[in-house]
Amino acid sequence: MVSMALSNFGYSFREVGHHFRRSWSTVLGAIVTIFLSLFIIGLFLLGSALIDNMVGTVEDRVTIQAFLSDNASQSDVDALRLKIQGWDNVESVTYKSKEEALEEYRNTMSNRNASDAVAALDGENPIPASLVIKLDDPQLVEETANRLIGDADFGSVSDGTAASSVQYGRDTVEKLFSFANYLRLAAVVLVGLLTFVAFVFINNTIRLAITARRREISIMRLVGASNSFIRGPFLLEGALEALIGAVLAIVALHFGMNELISQLSGSLQFLSFDIPARTTLMTFAALPGIGVIIGLFGSAIAMRRYLKA
Repeated sequence: MVSMALSNFGYSFREVGHHFRRSWSTVLGAIVTIFLSLFIIGLFLLGSALIDNMVGTVEDRVTIQAFLSDNASQSDVDALRLKIQGWDNVESVTYKSKEEALEEYRNTMSNRNASDAVAALDGENPIPASLVIKLDDPQLVEETANRLIGDADFGSVSDGTAASSVQYGRDTVEKLFSFANYLRLAAVVLVGLLTFVAFVFINNTIRLAITARRREISIMRLVGASNSFIRGPFLLEGALEALIGAVLAIVALHFGMNELISQLSGSLQFLSFDIPARTTLMTFAALPGIGVIIGLFGSAIAMRRYLKA
């Protein structure tokens, strides 16, 4: 039984080699299509991880600033800080004094106009103290901000009305989260579409190979060859084409992503462009599996129209 299986595999492998030489242009077209499909699938998988990391970097900077009245007592402010610290979704609450806020403004807006503006204050500091609230889940920032606005203790120490004293860049945050969600959805749709395209192309390639060898298949049937024996070369051909395309896609992704990340890191130093090594390895491991499954499935579907079960 084992020797027969090895013999059948050897026959299938030789037949695949013969077909690769005879119809190299068709085979090359299939490999290139699979390569491009798997490359873009891998690119979007790694790109999604990269975007998640970038969005995570920006999300980590999403904070709520609660501005405090100059007349608020330090004891009331400390009590409010401890109270907010105990809320759900609050990671930390930091007190920022008026002096620290002015220094931050000077450092952030380090240009001539900022220096002139600070000098024109003539020792006065109009920037209020604040509580800087960092969240566990930045996507719930609006819920936490609304809770703060409705809190009576904050209303008693806020700089003006509670609503005007709470800032978190609402429009910017909403656009960021919407963009990230749409991008993730687009990646899923495109990966599915490219997988289907690769499947269709392999299916068509195998169908052409079967059509070209229909007479040979008929002769093999007449001499008693089983359908499984006849299917062997076509299944192996689809799997090999997909495997070669997957290997090429992995090589291209490795060098392409390294170059892309290097360029982005140099241009946008305030963002993190690292992709977890585990994600990269899982993607590279998945691509050959995806390719072989597509190749085998495409070959099997193509042969159902020409071979009886």
